[in-house]
Amino acid sequence: MQDSNFQNVQFIDVDAEYAGQRIDNFLKTRLKGVPKSMIYRILRKGEVRVNKKRTKPEYKLQENDTIRVPPIRVSDEKAPPSTNLDRVATLEQHILFEDDLFIVVNKPSGMAVHGGSGLSFGVIEALRALRPQQRFLELAHRLDRDTSGCLLVVKKRSALKHVHEQLRNKQVDKRYHALVFGAWPENRFKVKAPLRKNILKSGERLVSVSPDGKPSETRYRILSRYDGATLVEAFPLTGRTHQIRVHCLHAGCPIACDDKYGNQDFDEQCKQNGLKRLFLHAYQLSFEHPKTGEKVVFTAPLDDSLTGILDALNEV
Repeated sequence: MQDSNFQNVQFIDVDAEYAGQRIDNFLKTRLKGVPKSMIYRILRKGEVRVNKKRTKPEYKLQENDTIRVPPIRVSDEKAPPSTNLDRVATLEQHILFEDDLFIVVNKPSGMAVHGGSGLSFGVIEALRALRPQQRFLELAHRLDRDTSGCLLVVKKRSALKHVHEQLRNKQVDKRYHALVFGAWPENRFKVKAPLRKNILKSGERLVSVSPDGKPSETRYRILSRYDGATLVEAFPLTGRTHQIRVHCLHAGCPIACDDKYGNQDFDEQCKQNGLKRLFLHAYQLSFEHPKTGEKVVFTAPLDDSLTGILDALNEV
C-alpha cells in the first residue's frame, strides 16, 4: 500500500501522458489517501506551485511543467482494515485480461467499484493494492455494486481518453444477461423511457421513469424462456444509473432479486432456488484497442449462483 503521509516537499515533472489533465484531478490520483478537501485547500492557499507560480484547481497541465507539492500529513484512521485483504487477494483470480494499457475484471456481485457510501474500499482500491508499482490506474466506466461482470480499468491516461471518446460515440458495446420476471414480450426489442434519479433522505438512490428525466434507451433480445421467467440480453445505448433495472421494471418484467425494483413473490421463489443476489451480469464488453486499432471482445462467465438458478428453472 502507498504511504499516505507525504512529509517532504515533492517536485513532480509532468510528462506528455498527463498533458491536458486538470491539476486537481492529477493530484487526487497522485496523492492516494489525501482527502479532496485537503487538496483543494492547499491549491487555494497557493501551497501548490506550477513552475514556481500559484495555480488554480482548473489549470490544465502542460508537458514539462514542474509541480511543487507541500508536505502533507494524513491520518491513517481510514486505512482499509486488514479483514479486506482476503477479498483483495481473491480479486486477482477475477482478472480476465491484462496488458500494458488495460485490466479487465469479472467484478463479483456485492463489491463496489470504488470506496465510498460507507465502504472503505472497492475494486479500484483493491487493484491499486495488487499493483502498487502502477502509477496510473483508473476506472473506465462503472457497474452497480450488485451487478457482476466485465469491468474495464485503464493503466494510462491516454488510453482512458481514448476509451471515453469511444463511450461518447457509442462505440463501446456492453452486453448484459438478466433473468426477469414473467414472459418478456416477443416483439419488445427496446425500452425507450426517460429516467430521473431521486435521492431519498436516507441517501438511497432510486430511479424512476419520468417525462422530465434524461433520455434513456436499452435494446433487448430473448435468450431463453422459463416457466414464469425469461433470460434476456440487455444492450444499453445510454448509461444512466440503474437503467437496465428500471427499464425492465417499466416493461413489466423486473430483474430477479432486485431489492429496489423487484417482484417480491418472484424474488422469494428465486431465493428458495438458491439465488442470493441480483441476476444482472455484464456478460460481454467490446471496444477498439487504442494501440492496435483492432476490436477486442471480453466475456465474463456467469458465477455458480446464476447458473444454479437457471438449472433449477424449467425451460419452456
